[in-house]
Amino acid sequence: MTPVKRTGLAGDSLTRLCTTDRAISPLSHVVSASPELRRRHFPTMATPQSPSYRKKQISMRNIPQLENVAAVKASFNRHLHQTLVKDRHVATHNDFYKSTAFTVRDQLVGKWVRTQQHYYDRDPKRVYYMSMEFLMGRSLTNAMVNLGVDSEVEEALYELGLELEDLQEEEDDAGLGNGGLGRLAACFLDSMATLSLPAYGYGLRYEYGIFSQTVVDGHQVERPDEWLRFGTCWELSRPEYQVPIHFYGRAEMDGWKDTQVVMAMPYDYPIPGYGNSTVNTMRLWSAKSPNSFDLSYFNHGNYIRAVLDRNLAENITRVLYPNDNKMEGKELRLKQEYFLCSATLQDIVRRFKTFRSRMGGKARAGFKDFSKKVAIQLNDTHPALAIAELMHILVDLEKLGWEEAWAVCTGTFAYTNHTLLPEALERWPISMIERVLPRHLQIIYEINARHLKEVEARFPGEVARIGRMSIVEEFPEKRLNMAYLAIIGSHAVNGVAAIHSAIIKRSIFKDFYEMTPDKFQNKTNGITPRRWLRLCNPSLADIISNELGGEAWVKDLFLLKKLLPLASSDAFKQRVFQVKKENKKSFAEYLEKTHGVKVNPESLFDVQVKRIHEYKRQLMNVLHIITFYNRLKANPDLPVVPRTILIGGKAAPGYHAAKMIIKLINSVADVVNNDPDIGDVLKVVFLRNYRVSLAEKVIPATDLSEQISMAGTEASGTGNMKFMANGALTIGTLDGANVEMRDEVGDKNIFIFGMTVPEVEKLKAEGYNPRQYYESNPELKKAIDQIHEGFFCPEEPALFHGLTDHLLSHDTYCLLADYEAYMKAQERVTQVYMDRKRWLTMVVHNIAKCGKFSSDRTIQEYAHDIWGAKACVVPNDTQKKAIDKF
Repeated sequence: MTPVKRTGLAGDSLTRLCTTDRAISPLSHVVSASPELRRRHFPTMATPQSPSYRKKQISMRNIPQLENVAAVKASFNRHLHQTLVKDRHVATHNDFYKSTAFTVRDQLVGKWVRTQQHYYDRDPKRVYYMSMEFLMGRSLTNAMVNLGVDSEVEEALYELGLELEDLQEEEDDAGLGNGGLGRLAACFLDSMATLSLPAYGYGLRYEYGIFSQTVVDGHQVERPDEWLRFGTCWELSRPEYQVPIHFYGRAEMDGWKDTQVVMAMPYDYPIPGYGNSTVNTMRLWSAKSPNSFDLSYFNHGNYIRAVLDRNLAENITRVLYPNDNKMEGKELRLKQEYFLCSATLQDIVRRFKTFRSRMGGKARAGFKDFSKKVAIQLNDTHPALAIAELMHILVDLEKLGWEEAWAVCTGTFAYTNHTLLPEALERWPISMIERVLPRHLQIIYEINARHLKEVEARFPGEVARIGRMSIVEEFPEKRLNMAYLAIIGSHAVNGVAAIHSAIIKRSIFKDFYEMTPDKFQNKTNGITPRRWLRLCNPSLADIISNELGGEAWVKDLFLLKKLLPLASSDAFKQRVFQVKKENKKSFAEYLEKTHGVKVNPESLFDVQVKRIHEYKRQLMNVLHIITFYNRLKANPDLPVVPRTILIGGKAAPGYHAAKMIIKLINSVADVVNNDPDIGDVLKVVFLRNYRVSLAEKVIPATDLSEQISMAGTEASGTGNMKFMANGALTIGTLDGANVEMRDEVGDKNIFIFGMTVPEVEKLKAEGYNPRQYYESNPELKKAIDQIHEGFFCPEEPALFHGLTDHLLSHDTYCLLADYEAYMKAQERVTQVYMDRKRWLTMVVHNIAKCGKFSSDRTIQEYAHDIWGAKACVVPNDTQKKAIDKF
């Protein structure tokens, strides 16, 4: 990075700032000067034309305290000079970011320590959320908002001639997840801290997160995501809590012998609650070799062999598997999952035993209270091996009897299912488990044998049912069904939307539901309003706060219902419209700068951003684009609403069809965007490298949210909720949480189309013939023929034959069957958008009725219905107020 060069007054002021520890406001005489003087002397300072300045003029929620602003600058100065050992001549923007991050982190430390001390003193029931993925995004601005110091920090940076928006771009997203699963986990951690629940997140510290996506000639190209290349200001290593993880070896009557050992090193990340003193912990594990060198090789001059075993051990947490709803039986993935489970369970048991010994009790006798003090939530099947691991610890190491250990196990675990796709359910080859985890295979066999005895007793004579409910599957090879293990070993099983929970009870887990119906629940997903409204859309948040008389809604999203009467207020709707207009203008500038595409900010922003997968039906969106394009070409005077159609998302590297869909989107965009007959009426943009920080930009600018998966395939979705809260209207099928969104806002305020789940099932049962729809709809036929014949890719006319052939022969997700209904829904969108008053009325209804979709509500339900956990409020320490101030 090149150093930031400053001249004149700015340079002199920054020199003084970097050579003293005193709080200085050297720019105060310039801040009030004319815009021209500021621009001349402070080229990076916020100006009336800059996004930060516009936000500053709109935002009146927190008037920064001058003494705090001065203290921020002093802290910034201290970290730049003493922590980073830099001055203005060599400091980069990354250094300025780190100084800011360390300044904000200082405000977390006192609360973080006091939170853990409070939990130690009170010994509440703790919640442990185990997930292979945590898609946290950036930490700086989120921490600022939750701590309530965003105004002071932004003002201090402004006075120093720095832009917060520029500095936050220096922080790499912590992309330790593939998509919705990891983003949900991040929202849950935020809500648990905000609700003062004593909770911990446990995951893996991947050296490389979800890959960075570039586009070359329209094709996705994956690059490593080196999110740790500059280090991170937000982690704290805890080598004193390293634990050994065992693999391979052999299982004998008296134990697990001759294993290979890898050490698990914990790294802790603070999770601050909003508007309280709670700072919870996310603990991520990193694989370390127990021996730096094999000296026998090193002494013989073989340096490479000396470090080889170290590299192999540390490969376990080297990279996140970029899988997408498809189970891949890779040994490294199995080792990652067990590594997380073993390290986490050892840590939980250690913490539990510490408290028991403190109380003067014996560890073994105390395990009867384990499930009264510990609740473990399995985020999908990836951590299901934790069930076998806890049994291993309790039976083999703590010497409990099987029945006693099993009662502890089932009382502790709960399992969340996240998928309806059969190919996404984990099934591990027994041969692999036997080689990597021989003792755990024995334990799972025993669990299964006892389970099948219960099935036989409950359903005597139903041999087929016994086979269906066995953890061990015989065909096409002997495999372990990890979802079944998770169900059997848990006291609660939940889906993530009402329709999803109903489907799993009548389909994929029907036998288990019939055996233990009380075990099954629904917990509709949610999003945190802190990041997904208060942080990413401050202008809209300010309007809401002004109308509601404060920011209480940020912790109770149901309060937005009070906005419903304003759906008839032209003045309020105009303010909402103005915010959306500014957000669209800002995002249009971003697109031109980053993607080289100039779009009309007055157009309707039609957005579909999510993982690229056939069931999410980005391909149907493309068919709409082509049909719209053909209509414009056939009738240039057609009265239409100009559209900017934005599609973003990553395809799993091995998912050929998804990668071809990306190529098709880009090929169609090349034709549409360069056609002079079309102009600004239609633009198509593929958003490269979609991630949390990009979502924070595009979601507030969106008019229409595309949620068009085939009914019965999307478990819930959370992107739909984020768009709803930010004033976008939804076009979607009755799938996942769309159903509950429709129930909340009513049919008049959402664009629902397409087949329902029963209609899909009936169509497939009767024999779906996609070619019939192709032949009967001329517009659909023309669009598919253009793709097939190479109209959008003349240099490789046969490139998309695989896509079109599959559509016409199988069309697994019924795009062609829903195409006509989709087109009619899009026409309704156009008609409503032309009536601004009606559109804005619908927008206000959606914002006002998004309260149900707060992750705070979801977590409250988990805590009450599944975990039996209660808030453990961390009091403000009046004797340490200085720690809480800058």
